[in-house]
Amino acid sequence: MSKTQVERVELDQLTCWRIRAQRSELLVAQQGAQILSYQQDDQPPLIWLSPDAAYRHGQSVRGGVPVCWPWFGDLRRNPEAVQAHYQHAEAPAHGLVRGLDWQLLGIAEEDGAVNLRFAFDSREQPLPGWPRDAAVHFDIRLGDDLQLRLETQNRSDHPLTLSQALHTYFAVSDVRQVHVEGLQGCRYIDTLQDWQELRQEAAPGFAGETDRIYLDTPARLSIVDPAWGRRIHLDSTGSRSAVLWNPWVDKARRLSQFPDEAWQNMLCIETANLLEDVVQLESDERHRLQLRLSSEATAP
Repeated sequence: MSKTQVERVELDQLTCWRIRAQRSELLVAQQGAQILSYQQDDQPPLIWLSPDAAYRHGQSVRGGVPVCWPWFGDLRRNPEAVQAHYQHAEAPAHGLVRGLDWQLLGIAEEDGAVNLRFAFDSREQPLPGWPRDAAVHFDIRLGDDLQLRLETQNRSDHPLTLSQALHTYFAVSDVRQVHVEGLQGCRYIDTLQDWQELRQEAAPGFAGETDRIYLDTPARLSIVDPAWGRRIHLDSTGSRSAVLWNPWVDKARRLSQFPDEAWQNMLCIETANLLEDVVQLESDERHRLQLRLSSEATAP
């Protein structure tokens, strides 16, 4: 068993931490409390980081696990209760905290695992256009798997409604050869077909640009990747929605920090609280979104 190691590193403009524990390696940026990469043993990475990633202040890094909060995607596509909290005319995609530094509360070793705890406090760092009083904690535990917990506390006297997602980029051998188990029978909104609501029949595979919001999702989803002989499991609590996304050929050419051919080797499954699954918090109420990532070998 390899020794637990914690190293602070500077990547261009961003302060990051490289962690090794239980033969796994994790890279996390203080900006956005964003996980950048995650790999186990000598396996291919589980979490994809763009080869063209830029490490700049105020700019989310392409890949890893951006934290989308207090809304996901286009604010105008969110329920009215989520939109109502924001007062500026133009709203950035995926919320307000991806490009801001979070406070690192601590790094601790426990039973061969490493725990990192980040916080974002809208009292201490007011968010322009979003005059709400909320505390957010993001806990990361690296051991023989990767465990994430995003907790929001509403500290105001008024109800708070938000959408959110752990926008996870997964590394795959070839997205055209993988499929996702667990979504069979789920309703989904296809954003590329005028936001129609459809129902998933077989386990979805990929043959073109994909951007779908799945509803009533189960606690476990799995990416089956035969070429790499593995299955990646996503076990979640506090979430009943997820996004499946791959930009494919044309959109990949328009994305920043994204090589033209990179769509082949990544797949986003975003564990979320979206649409009818938004988080509604009364005064002093908390919500926890939790995700555990693990993998197992499969027969070739």
